[in-house]
Parts: sequence; C-alpha cells; structure tokens
Amino acid sequence: MNGKSFLTSPPMGWNSYDFYDTTVNEKEVRANAEYMAKNLKEYGWEYIIVDIEWYSYNAGTRRSEHQYIPFEKVEMDEYSRLFPCPDRFPSSKDGKGFKPLADYVHSLGLKFGIHIMRGIPRIAAHMHTSIKGTDVDASEIADPYSISFWNPDMYGLRPDKKESQLYYDSLLELYAEWGVDFIKCDDICRMDAPQAEDEIVMLSKAIKKCGRDIVFSLSPGPARLDKVWIYEKYANMWRITDDFWDSWPLLLNMFERCEHWQNHVKAGSYPDCDMLPLGKIGKGFGDIRDTRFTKDEQITMMSLWCIFRSPMMLGAELMSLDEDALKLITNRDVLGLLKLDNQAFLAERTHDYAIWCNSDDTSLYIAMFNISDDEREISYSEIGNDVSECTELWNGNGVSIKGGVLSDTIPAHGAKVYRLI
Repeated sequence: MNGKSFLTSPPMGWNSYDFYDTTVNEKEVRANAEYMAKNLKEYGWEYIIVDIEWYSYNAGTRRSEHQYIPFEKVEMDEYSRLFPCPDRFPSSKDGKGFKPLADYVHSLGLKFGIHIMRGIPRIAAHMHTSIKGTDVDASEIADPYSISFWNPDMYGLRPDKKESQLYYDSLLELYAEWGVDFIKCDDICRMDAPQAEDEIVMLSKAIKKCGRDIVFSLSPGPARLDKVWIYEKYANMWRITDDFWDSWPLLLNMFERCEHWQNHVKAGSYPDCDMLPLGKIGKGFGDIRDTRFTKDEQITMMSLWCIFRSPMMLGAELMSLDEDALKLITNRDVLGLLKLDNQAFLAERTHDYAIWCNSDDTSLYIAMFNISDDEREISYSEIGNDVSECTELWNGNGVSIKGGVLSDTIPAHGAKVYRLI
C-alpha cells in the first residue's frame, strides 16, 4: 500500500464468515464471486474475502466442541507462512497458494482478500521452522505468552526482535505475489495483547514495502478511541464493535458507536460497523437460517452504515439472496451516500429517534431513524426554506417540505433517507 490515496470510499464486498464460518472452500468462494460479478459488481460490490482458518485441514469438523480446533493440522511452508489447505482449495497445490483463486477473482473484475491472525503459527515455533531472509527460527521471535483468548492458532510476535518485522515482510511479499487486495487482521484491533499496537505498525510497514495496494482492516472491536491516531495512521478500516449479528439490541447500540466515531471517517480511513447479516447465514455454525432482522430493521442497518460511510461487507451466501435483500443492496441512491466526500454528522438523537445528515455540492441528505418500539412521526427543521425537491431514497417518492420542516411517519425500528435539492 503506497499511502491511502488509492482508497477513496469505503470498501464494499463479501466475506465468507457469516455463512460458512471456518469451513469455506474454493468451490464456494468461486460461486459467490461469480454471483457478485454478474449481479452486484455494477452497484459497487467488488471484494471477495476468504475469512478465518483457510489453512486448517479439519476446520468445522468438531463444531460442538470447538470453533477453532486446538493444535490442528495446518498447511505451512518452510518459512513459517500459512498456506491454503489443499483439500479445501485444490488450486493451491504445489505451492501455488491463493494465486490461482485470486487470478480467477480478478478475471471477473473483482478484488480478492484474506483473513489472517496477528503473529506467527504456534506450530512453527514448536517445530523451529525458518524465517525467510534470516538465520533465526520461529521460536526466537514468537511470544509464547501472547495467545488470543478465543483462537489458539498463533503466538504474537516479539517487537524487540528485528526479525519479527522481517517475518511480516515475508508474509506480505507472499500475499503480493498471490495478488491479495485486502487483508483482515484479527486479534489486533482492540489491543488485547500488549504488543498488538506494535504489530499493527509492523504489518502496515510490510504492506507499504510489498509494492501492492492492499486494504488493511483491523478486527475485532470495539476499537479504542484513545488509540485512534494509530488506526488512522496505519490502517484503512477498524472495527468499532465486536462481532455484529442480527439482534436489535446490537443494532441499537451502533447508533452510540457511530456517534463516538463520526469525526474519524475520512478518505482511506474508515471506522467499521462490521458485516451485514442479511439473507441466509449460519451454515458453518450448523444452523442455516434467515436473518432475524425485520425488513424495517434491515433498512435501518443499511441506512446507518451508508450515511455513516462504514465499509460494507455482506455475510450471506450470495446465491441465496431473495428479492427483498437484493433491493436493499442494489439501491444506487442509498449506496451513493458511501461516495460522499464530506463527513456525516449526528444532528439529533433521543431515546426514540436519531437523525443523521450529510451533503454534497448540490444536495442535503437526511436519514431519520425511529429507534423506538412504536410507529412515530419524526421531524427535522434545520433545512431552510429554499428546498425545491425532496425524495425518499428507499421508495423513490417525493416528500413535501412545509415551513422549512421535514416530517414523516416512520415505522418502529425503521428508517427513511431523503435527498433534498
């Protein structure tokens, strides 16, 4: 990544986690990529992200006991770098890694990304495998006291060892060769481990050195406001919440989180509201189901993510999306809010409603959210008297402005978004 100028709006794409959890394979990734290229690319959706444990041979086979199986067999090269499991990603055989799959995704006009955990594989430290370009082995740069409390795969790296940076350099050299466009690094954003901040810096340096434009995404949240300068300087996006699922209390809480982070949304740097649990999710968890969000709650989620200008990652199996979900994620007018250059701002928030605003050279955009449990009328009066046209962007209907006041009836847990000219 040669600076942040290549990323001028929040990334939009698909991530395998919400549907496949740890079990996604090459056939499934290709099918979702093909669907995106055919049906969603024209609306701005372009990233295909392979999420956690693509290197594991038996991921998901003991789901009732472990989400991440301790000390399980993984695919790794002689330089302590994880490779795709060839049983799940057949095109990776013979040391090809993710390059064949990335090439295929690129051939569809899309971009390719992967999930990684911070640090170095624990098995590499125990086997004393090499670090490319050095005369030390993995055990000498691994910190055995730095282990994620929720995933047993990795040791953190020792920031006092210059070879730790060289290890990350070798990783990004490999990922650039594969054609990776996006890296989601986990167990790093909320800085549970003392050296996580150092590892953010090391990874950022490695990305810049690799010579390829790569989006650098940090997970999981909640991110720390007292560390915002680290996120803004070294990353492209950072999670402001822990894993977000289809629960109204979690969605309601996002209004407070967005309020706290609203002043830090800018080109190349995006506070991340996490994935969009729309459509069918949960196969990898053993429970395929439709999202629990109501239609109004889905509109609220999409409206908030778009006007706040969060990264947008779909988590469903794309091939199973129904017409209602497709309408939500292909509304050009609402998705257009992501492309605005100005920062959105929270204009009002009470126990019952919230109002967000943004603008461009010709229009004012207002999103009104009914966060109460009952239908209610919501009004916003800070718009002046010179509005010639007002359109609600979800249904395309014109709305009257009376006395400089925008008023509308909004269903419980629902939202409406307006463009005023």
